Amino acid sequence: MTPARTGWKPPGRDNPKEESTTMGFTEGDFPPVDPATFRQLPLSERIRILATHWGDYGFGTAKVVHVIYLVKVALLYIVCGVSLATLTSGLNPLHISEWWNEPIVYQKLILWTVFVEGVGVAGSWGPLAGKFKPMTGGILFWLRPQTIRLPPWPDTVPGTRGDTRTVFDVVLYAAFLINLLVAIVLPGKESTSFTDAMANSPLHIDPAHGLINPVVLFPLMAIWVLLGLRDKTIFLAARAEQYLPAVIFFAFLPFVDMIVALKLLIVIVWICAGISKIGLHFTAVIPPMISNTPWLTIKRLKRANYRNFPTDLRSSGAASFQGHVLGTIVEIAAPLVLLLSVNKWLTLAAVILMVCFHLFIFSTFPLAVPLEWNVLFAFASVFLFWGFPAWEGFGVADMSSGWLTVGIVIALLVFPVLGNLRPDLVSFLPSMRQYAGNWASALWAFTPGAEDKLNQHVVRPTVNQIDQLTVDYGPEAAEITMQQTIAWRSLHSQGRGLFSVLYREFGDEIDAYTIREAEFACNSLVGFNFGEGHLHNHRMIEALQRRCNFAPGEFTVVWVESQPIHRWKQDYMVIDAALGVIERGRWNVRDAVEAQPWLADGPIPIDVHWRSENAPRRGGVRLS
Repeated sequence: MTPARTGWKPPGRDNPKEESTTMGFTEGDFPPVDPATFRQLPLSERIRILATHWGDYGFGTAKVVHVIYLVKVALLYIVCGVSLATLTSGLNPLHISEWWNEPIVYQKLILWTVFVEGVGVAGSWGPLAGKFKPMTGGILFWLRPQTIRLPPWPDTVPGTRGDTRTVFDVVLYAAFLINLLVAIVLPGKESTSFTDAMANSPLHIDPAHGLINPVVLFPLMAIWVLLGLRDKTIFLAARAEQYLPAVIFFAFLPFVDMIVALKLLIVIVWICAGISKIGLHFTAVIPPMISNTPWLTIKRLKRANYRNFPTDLRSSGAASFQGHVLGTIVEIAAPLVLLLSVNKWLTLAAVILMVCFHLFIFSTFPLAVPLEWNVLFAFASVFLFWGFPAWEGFGVADMSSGWLTVGIVIALLVFPVLGNLRPDLVSFLPSMRQYAGNWASALWAFTPGAEDKLNQHVVRPTVNQIDQLTVDYGPEAAEITMQQTIAWRSLHSQGRGLFSVLYREFGDEIDAYTIREAEFACNSLVGFNFGEGHLHNHRMIEALQRRCNFAPGEFTVVWVESQPIHRWKQDYMVIDAALGVIERGRWNVRDAVEAQPWLADGPIPIDVHWRSENAPRRGGVRLS
C-alpha cells in the first residue's frame, strides 16, 4: 500500500483550522511546512515545528489507516480466531452465550493471539509502526535465511552465537507456528479435573468439550524457549512474557488451579504495569498519545494536556490526572478488587472498568498498535472474573495448595522485580512496563549517504523507511514524515536526554547529520519492535557493522537504558558503529522531564563517566 493510501497526503496544504482537527478519510494532515526548505532549518527548530504539529494532529494519519486496522482486528483476529476456537471445539461461533465462558475457547484464543503476534500481523504492524511497504514484518523476515538474528545471551548459552538466521532457525520458527495451529484445530481432550470441578458447580459449563490436550503443548513450550534463546526478537514478538506462563498453566495444572493461576497472571501483569507508571516518565506519555487519538477532533482537549500550548509542551496537570488517577490507580486497584472480591456487584463493576480501560487504550491507536492484546485482555477480564467468580470456588484460597499459590506468584514476579531493579538485564516487556514511558531508547545519526549502506548490505524483505516512502511520496516530504518520528520521541522524557547527548557529541555540526528514531529503524531491519530498545542496543549495531562496514563517524548511536525503579537517573552510551562504545554517562530524569522537547534552554546536564581515547573529538566528524 502506498503512503498516499495509508494516510500521508501530498505536502503543501495549509490548514488554518483552530477549533477542531478534521482529518479527511483518505487525506492526512501534513505539517504546515515547505518541504523544499524544511531540511535547511536547524534541528531544534524542526523539532519545535513538528512537536507542535503533533500536539494538534498526532502523526496526522488519515482515518482510512485506522479503518484498515479495525478491519484487520475484526476479521483476521476476532472472526477468524473465534471461528477456529469454537468450530474446532464443537461449538457454534454465532451462539456467544454457549462459548464465552468455555475454557477451551479461552485457551485457543490465547494460542491464536500468540500465532498472529508470532506471524507479525498483530502488534507492531502497519504504517503506525513504521511498516509501509510491506506493512507486515515478522514472518517475512523470520522465514528468510540470512536475515538478522539477535540471541539474548550469545556469550553464555551454547549454540546461540552469531547474528545471522540459519536454515535451522527458519525450520524452528516454522515448527513453532505449525505447532500453534495444530493445538488450535485439534478438538479438546476430556479432563477429569474439569469434570470434577463442574460436577457440583452452579456455573452450568459443559465439560464435554474438554481442554486442549497437554501433549501438543509440551513440544510448543520447548520450541518456544529454544526459539527465544536463538532470537529474542521472535520470543518478544510472540509476547512470551505473558502467554508462555499461560500455556504452562494449561499443560500442568488441574482445572481449578489453572483458572486461579490465570487470574494471578493477568492481575500481576496489570499491577506491575501500574506500579511501573509511578514516577516522572508516564505523565509525558499521555499528551502525545491523546494527540494521536483519531476520534478526538477537538484541539482544545488535546492542548489541555500541555502546560501552555504551543510555547510550553511539557505535560499539564490534566495529563497527570489522566495518567495517574484514571490510569495508574485504576490499573492497580481494580485488579486487586477482581482478585479478592466475593461481592457480585463490586466484581461486575471492576470487570466493566477493566474492559473500558483496555478499550480506551485500543481507541488511541498507540504507535506500537497492540490492538489484539487489548481485545484479549478485555475478554479475559470477563472470562476469568465473571465467568469463574471467586464466590463460586475460583478464588485465590481455592487453589489446591497454598505453597503452589505462593510459588506461582513468586515465579511471575521474578522478571518484573529484576527488570525494574536491573533494567539492563531484562526487556521492558517481561518487566511489565507497558506504556510506562520508561523505556530503553535510541537515536541514530548518519553522515550523508551512510544510511544507504543498510539497503546495500542487510538482507531483509524491505528497505529503509525513507526509501519506502520516497517512491510515492517524494524525498523531501518523505524526510519530513520520518522526522515526525523523532519529534514524537522528543515529546517523551528520554528523547530530551538523547537529543542533549547528540548536541554534546556533534555541537554545531549536528544539522549535517540525518537523525533517525531507532525504534522505527529497527522495525525495518529485524521485522519487529514494540518500544524495546534492547533490540537495537550495541549488539544490534555490531551486527550492522559486520554487514555494512561503516567508517568511523559515519553511523553514531546515542542509546539510553531504562531508569531503575530505585534511582532517578538514566545511563546512556554513545556508540560509533566502527569503534564500538565511545562514551558512557548519566542524566537526571527530572532534568529531562522539565525540558522542552526542542531543548529551548539548551541541552540538559549530562554526567559523563567515561570517554574512549579513540573517540572522535567532541563536535563530531568533519563532513566537508
